[in-house]
Amino acid sequence: MIALIMGIFAIAWPGVTIAVLVALFAIYVFCDAFGQFHRAFASDRAGPVAGHVLLGVLDIVAGIVALAWPGITAFVLTVWIAAWAVVTGVIEIGSAVASRGTSGLRLSLGLLGVASVLFGIVVFAHPYAGAVSVALLFGLFLLVYGVDLLVTGGRMHRDQQAGGHLDTGATGWTGLGRHADTRRQADRPTSSPR
Repeated sequence: MIALIMGIFAIAWPGVTIAVLVALFAIYVFCDAFGQFHRAFASDRAGPVAGHVLLGVLDIVAGIVALAWPGITAFVLTVWIAAWAVVTGVIEIGSAVASRGTSGLRLSLGLLGVASVLFGIVVFAHPYAGAVSVALLFGLFLLVYGVDLLVTGGRMHRDQQAGGHLDTGATGWTGLGRHADTRRQADRPTSSPR
């Protein structure tokens, strides 16, 4: 939802100054880092933990760099945002491929990664476009990303309501958190002695 709101603001006011763009970018990556760490530590497997921690650390580093140098030029900020988008997108695509979730959920997760990579490529291709263009591109990316996150969350909620198991594999989100073992044991049929 935050991605969607930030995307609307970035598109509605494209004349934002570079300082506001830096702040928007930092806020977004810090929020995303929180989500990545939550997914990492809600997992009951080591593989997803490492990937989500890596994404969370990447988000924190991106936010700190953006805030530490607020006078950064539009070109350097553009390159930084593009690099962040491509790396994050590649990792998200890898998570979707390794996921054991439903095909619809895997598709949604993969689309998040593809949108991120495409955004990064477009920004890399036009680094001199300036802060206004970057704000518009970032806003469009956040709209697509936010809508896809809402759709993915809705699918996960619907699957859980239908009684399905939400184990998405590499994404680390099981829908059960720390109580996964208890739930799995409760789901096993008990054999009666003969």
